[in-house]
Amino acid sequence: MMPRRSLVLLAIFTFFGVTTYVLTAAWLYRPGFPLDDSWIHLTYARNLALRGEWSFLPGQNSAGSTAPLWTFLLAVGFFLRISPYVWAYFLGGVMFFLLAWRIEFTLRRMQPAYTSIMPWAGLLVLGEWHLAWASASGMEILLHALIITMVISMLILGDPRFLLMGLLAGLSIWSRPDGLTLLGPLGLFAVLYPKTNRQKVSAAMRVLLGFVALFGPYLLFNLLLADTPWPNTFYAKQAEYAVWQAQPVFTKLSALLGQYFSGVTLALIPAVVLLLVKAAQKRGWGILLAFVWLAGYAWLYVSRLPLYQYGRYIMPTIPVFLLLALIFLFFWLPVVRTRVQRYLRFAWLASIALLGIVLWAYGAYLYAKNVAWVESEMVQTAYWVKQNLPSDTLVAAHDIGALGYFSGLEQVVDLAGLISPQVVPFMLDESRLLVYLQNQGATNIIVFPEWYPGLVKDCLLVYEADGRYAGQNPQGILSVYECQKP
Repeated sequence: MMPRRSLVLLAIFTFFGVTTYVLTAAWLYRPGFPLDDSWIHLTYARNLALRGEWSFLPGQNSAGSTAPLWTFLLAVGFFLRISPYVWAYFLGGVMFFLLAWRIEFTLRRMQPAYTSIMPWAGLLVLGEWHLAWASASGMEILLHALIITMVISMLILGDPRFLLMGLLAGLSIWSRPDGLTLLGPLGLFAVLYPKTNRQKVSAAMRVLLGFVALFGPYLLFNLLLADTPWPNTFYAKQAEYAVWQAQPVFTKLSALLGQYFSGVTLALIPAVVLLLVKAAQKRGWGILLAFVWLAGYAWLYVSRLPLYQYGRYIMPTIPVFLLLALIFLFFWLPVVRTRVQRYLRFAWLASIALLGIVLWAYGAYLYAKNVAWVESEMVQTAYWVKQNLPSDTLVAAHDIGALGYFSGLEQVVDLAGLISPQVVPFMLDESRLLVYLQNQGATNIIVFPEWYPGLVKDCLLVYEADGRYAGQNPQGILSVYECQKP
């Protein structure tokens, strides 16, 4: 058990971190979220809580939410009539706290001599700027990271509760479809950990039973909504980033390394590499399986999707990386025999702390800048639409989050395919898109002009986002076009 004072300290530092990021955004411009996608989740959550339907547009059920579990949690805030900002920040903070606690708990279970009141392992997690950014993002990133970290930590601890691990793996699908990747290490663990063949079969069956118990309803949920086993986003992203998937391996690997090691993870590379060597020598299957999962998950994503928004799709792997590094620091780093080794240890730990603090502060600035841009372009444009276009106007748009939440529009064609799966087969073909929009009767298009030049070349520009921090996107300023007189 962790000392109560350690838990209190973790809670205080979590509150300080999330609050600092939010206040930095408020100081630079105003509070909000750093991604337009956050408003997609909140729109689904609002309709679920207030209308009792799984929809983005009122009365139109759709499978556009990639993280139903996160949407369910957000809906609680609307049901309780709590500000969506406050509730989303609160949920992010809770996930951040539990994530730091789980890693702290794992280290204390592995190293009984670690009895410090100061939760050093948890503080390292709270000081990682990608995770701090995610905690105030309004997104499911840390929920998914928490479930994954719980499963991986159970593998490392040699926890024999196979049914629970299967249930957690099934639950992870509800936070993101890529939770399916946990089945690999869990299956291998069920084979490697038990001693007898009978125990191995029993362990594998319990993992599978727990997983199917939650994965089955997830498939049914999507089939009922969209007649497909996966959410619309799964198919839409594959189509949208087909060009990225054709990029050379070296390009993808460079992008992965550049994003992944742009934080305190950079200083922890030696710890993870040395731990891998130790685990291979001692046949530490839990650690080896954790490392294989981490590398496989990261490569799976970077091979399919570009690492935009600081690599948010691979952020859930960062806590696992930190856990592996901390295991080395707690178990093998203290074994030093000479004065030179002590100096080197101090220098290494100091560099970890310094890098973490500096980049955490820089992360707060990046977060505030991202929020200011979303508020200046997506949210500002949504307010303009609400004031200037009738609610029954058929609008085509690529970024639909804030538009769906604030504009009051009753019908939207989603050019990214999240709530309009029918456009996915030709979403990169502007000529076919144009014909489709004309056939549907869309009168307005809201896009970044350089993103769809052929789509808007014959349309009339009626509005450009005019928030203070608009214009940061190389694709131009988010604009509203009139392409056909009502």
